[in-house]
Amino acid sequence: MYRLYAAYYDAVSHVRFAADLAGKDYVIELMDGPAFRGFSTLALIDYASSAGPASALFSGDTIIDRDYWGEQALSQAFCRFAGAVKAQRPRTPLFWFLISKGYRTYRYLSVFAREYFPNPHRGTPAHIQAVIDQLAHMRFGAAYCAQRGLIRFEESRGHLKPQWAAIRESVRDRAEVRFFLER
Repeated sequence: MYRLYAAYYDAVSHVRFAADLAGKDYVIELMDGPAFRGFSTLALIDYASSAGPASALFSGDTIIDRDYWGEQALSQAFCRFAGAVKAQRPRTPLFWFLISKGYRTYRYLSVFAREYFPNPHRGTPAHIQAVIDQLAHMRFGAAYCAQRGLIRFEESRGHLKPQWAAIRESVRDRAEVRFFLER
């Protein structure tokens, strides 16, 4: 997992990767036969909201080998997993808490959800902003800047290598990409 991660991210170390992984509850693996092609880490957060008990699926790192971009196996596995969590707790609100280091990840929100925030097409309702702020403060403490809606660390804890962070001209004008870049 670390080798794949380090192929796409700079400012990484095996020690930091292992520590981050230890803070997750689940890993979804993308396999092609015996070959490891990608993964997504997840933590299930149970918390008390102003409306009562709630849960959130926190998506940690998700990496897919470039040769498998566009494949839907990992996305489908995530949807099955989220559905299973919701089925176990049908009356408990379940949020997807996704942080995005790149525009491709941010665009997943519009693919997987009818409503998602922050959103380029409408403002975030106050009750949803309260959920975002609560989860971000719980998970990232002072590194979360509520005014900007961003998580900033004093030093990088992993950022996309330039060749993977580059934005194709063909997608620059999409609302989600423009919004991500502005934020």
